[in-house]
Amino acid sequence: MDSRATTTPPPVGRRERNKQRVRERLFLSAVELFVEKGYDHTSIDEIAERADVARGTFFNYFQRKEDIITAWGERRRAALVTGLDEDSVLTPDSVARLQQCMAVLARINQEEPQLTTAMLTAWVKAGRPILEEPYVAEVFARIVDSGVRQGELNPGVSPIVVGNVLRDVYLGALYRWANRSSETTGSLAGELQQILRLLLDGMTGTTKS
Repeated sequence: MDSRATTTPPPVGRRERNKQRVRERLFLSAVELFVEKGYDHTSIDEIAERADVARGTFFNYFQRKEDIITAWGERRRAALVTGLDEDSVLTPDSVARLQQCMAVLARINQEEPQLTTAMLTAWVKAGRPILEEPYVAEVFARIVDSGVRQGELNPGVSPIVVGNVLRDVYLGALYRWANRSSETTGSLAGELQQILRLLLDGMTGTTKS
């Protein structure tokens, strides 16, 4: 039997492609309006109008306006996974992987600074920092756990605790960056790496650059 028959996904039909296009149009229309008007001042009617669909069509793809935030978060998680996978062979040790993770997170945010700022505001107003699963913390924790098992990091550290700390300091740096003027937007990557070096002192006993 041809093994490709079991691994190649079936082609997407025209109906499904149309649905994907409508969903994408709604998503892009929503985030554009969030940037232009703010999350609170954007209505579902306005999103549907910009996407050139009926208001009811919005609810075929998103139950609430808040679901746009979830979709945005899912895209960022996918971008993080892709960014980490791209250079995984080049960064085998845990310290380099943590540095890479911070670099990818900085790049994701700095590629679309206005969108990031608008969506962070929406994310906080919708209560998502409390409700969402701590995905980024889990990514950090897995890297730290690997480093502990391989003897690269202090065996006394807790991967879960460190993962949560790294997520918290990342979000703190991100909020500060989002509230700065456009002239200083390039400082996020540097600040994240500096924070990481300070924490690595406690996990390795020495600073690694």
